Amino acid sequence: MIIQPTSLAALTWLGAASGTTAESWRIGVVLSARPLGTTDQGKILLQVGGMTVEADLSGQAGGGTPDPRSMLLPGQAQGPLPAQFQVRVLSLGSQPTLEVMLPQVAESTAQIAMRERLPQQNGFAPLLASVQALSQRPVMRQIPAELRPVLAQLEQAIRTPADVTTGAGLREAIVRSGLFMESSLTQGPLLASHVGEEDWKAVLLKLSNLLASYAPPRASASASASASASASASAQTARPALPGSELDTPPPLLQRGVQPQARAAELTHQLIRLGSEDDPAPLLSQLHTAVRAALARVEVAQLEATTVPAWMTEIPIKGRDGKDVLQMQLDYVPGPEGEPPRQWTLGFAIDLPTLGPVQGELHLHDLRLSVRLWAERASTTDRLEQQFTALRQRLAACGLLLDQLTCQTGLPRGTGRPTANLLKAQA
Repeated sequence: MIIQPTSLAALTWLGAASGTTAESWRIGVVLSARPLGTTDQGKILLQVGGMTVEADLSGQAGGGTPDPRSMLLPGQAQGPLPAQFQVRVLSLGSQPTLEVMLPQVAESTAQIAMRERLPQQNGFAPLLASVQALSQRPVMRQIPAELRPVLAQLEQAIRTPADVTTGAGLREAIVRSGLFMESSLTQGPLLASHVGEEDWKAVLLKLSNLLASYAPPRASASASASASASASASAQTARPALPGSELDTPPPLLQRGVQPQARAAELTHQLIRLGSEDDPAPLLSQLHTAVRAALARVEVAQLEATTVPAWMTEIPIKGRDGKDVLQMQLDYVPGPEGEPPRQWTLGFAIDLPTLGPVQGELHLHDLRLSVRLWAERASTTDRLEQQFTALRQRLAACGLLLDQLTCQTGLPRGTGRPTANLLKAQA
């Protein structure tokens, strides 16, 4: 902000320059300030440290009339100038420069929730490994009776490949992915009555509440660090951490873009061996930890979807000899008021044992479609390209005009978009 003397304050300014008030205008000094209005020339009139001065916003001198109630400051969004604030003297001379020091804006409820859940979240792989282990061993008979029907509901909520290879099936899988649970509850009693049995988040909530009565979650890394050294050593001797149980999957944030997620194969084998023991408590404790992390992950995606016209969701899928995760991101350009969007972008990522990591991006503008695929393995690229002819025919039958259809070897980088919540969560 450039400070200039006003005609009304010229004598005061000259006095400051001659040293009578120069002490209060040393570089680095913080002064109180308040807005008084604007001058006839459109400059902002401020009272700073007992002096009335004019102010031009840096880079805006002569570029329009500033509003004293709203200022655009470096590194800050435009907002109202408070009735009382502080400035720091950065330089002196005939045109001193002051840095406006506005109080930090309080975090919104959504930003606080995001900051709390980011450290808690983890990918679905540990949870799916736990479910896989429970379904393969007779330890299920040792699990408390109250848990069995909820575990069955969780297994039922995991989709099959047939479910997601049709338009109607994929739509249903997205609706029941947990991202829209609260919205579904407001759609009327008939639809809401099925949410608790079919929605991924609803089943996770129910299972987490029940597991809290039987098995506390495994201590987090921070909790373990705060425990005594002897207790930690004793616990590690009694039961070492399971390989793969501490997988750190990046959160589902739009800035990161979609990312393939592999199975926790080693953790699955460890849990299967653990399930052969008589005591189901360790396995239930691992399950509880995974459920809580999966819940936090769903809520991170929900909170992220409130900031921009886009959302990201993940759908667990029953694969061959295991379970996989399909991650999807949908962006759209809002249409004119009262009209539906005309431009859509759908991204997806999956890591299948037989194909390896695969990503895709589809751009739809009215009826024109562009499809780009990426595969980590060259052999997978060849297999996908062999399906291009059939895919072109199916798209043409749907009335779509295919502008591009490609598949490249190697995964893309930097496919995400900026997000305000991520900046708040990482501050």
